[in-house]
Amino acid sequence: MESNNTSLIDLKSMNILIVDDEAANVRLLETLLGVSDYKNLVSTQDPRDVIELCKSRAIDLVLLDINMPHMNGYEVMEQLQTLGEDKPVVLVLSAQTDRNYRHQALDSLALDYVVKPFDTQELLSRIRNLLEVRRAQTYMRHQNQLLEREVHKRTQELVDSRLEVVRRLGRAAEYRDNETGLHIIRMSKIAALIAKASGMNDAQCELLLNAAPMHDIGKIGIPDHILQKPGKLTADEWKIMQTHSKIGADILQGDESVLLLNAREICLSHHEKWDGSGYPNGLEAEAIPLMARITALADVFDALTSVRPYKKAWELADALSLISSESGKHFDPKLTGHFMSVVPEIIDVMGQYPEPTIS
Repeated sequence: MESNNTSLIDLKSMNILIVDDEAANVRLLETLLGVSDYKNLVSTQDPRDVIELCKSRAIDLVLLDINMPHMNGYEVMEQLQTLGEDKPVVLVLSAQTDRNYRHQALDSLALDYVVKPFDTQELLSRIRNLLEVRRAQTYMRHQNQLLEREVHKRTQELVDSRLEVVRRLGRAAEYRDNETGLHIIRMSKIAALIAKASGMNDAQCELLLNAAPMHDIGKIGIPDHILQKPGKLTADEWKIMQTHSKIGADILQGDESVLLLNAREICLSHHEKWDGSGYPNGLEAEAIPLMARITALADVFDALTSVRPYKKAWELADALSLISSESGKHFDPKLTGHFMSVVPEIIDVMGQYPEPTIS
């Protein structure tokens, strides 16, 4: 934490504002405080100036009269309330001895009330006490700000660590059948583009960008002879391959963070189809979680345009044609439209993260 300690502020250097419509009263207080070595004194005979003086000079203590032209002391205190945490402490100096005046002042903003004519030593003691209060308030606010920054810093470190684990797990799964790991980078960025086009806000798009890389984490549990088979899978092998959705969801089970809850949902449902013919649960239409629907679209497109052990990369036009033909069957038709609207940006992503050329 920062070393600056506001508890060491010199009371004599704190800012004091004197507000009284009588010039003689102002001069008396200025002289009294000056002799007592208070260095930063400001005064006004017009209560309408108070709020701007407090904003411009960071006033710590206001010595405030009650009965004044234009605005009385109560109205001044009502204005000072608008300064929130920056409002100064107030000591009312008034010739009014009626207890109703005192009660109203103390119920407003005043922390103390001194009747004129006052005892000089008593007034100085009360001023010192209120400056101590103000110094303590400033110190506590400063400490709270430091604490909030430290908590934010530590929280961000935890978030960053969790994201790094998620990314590395996603890449670990991807290396099983794509040795560069670039598929999950392209796919997650494409998913974020679709999400943005569909109306998701920046926070939701960022969440999807970070959760989507986990979509195939369950492939860790699929045997190599199935995952890397160059030819068509048998019916039994296909059943085993389909279990990767459930395996992935099981791996992510048990953590209640928003990131991993969404990643688990994507793992489980990104092979569901809009018409209900997908797996593992045969969900259809909007019963399929939105982020899983978006991930499915991005995943299939990038898989089509990428080399796999069992196929060559498709031409862009052919891949777009298939996506279009599967609208309303495999894919959410609205999302398909959003996908088509960002094809130029998707092409840019493909260009930024191409698979290396095999010589």
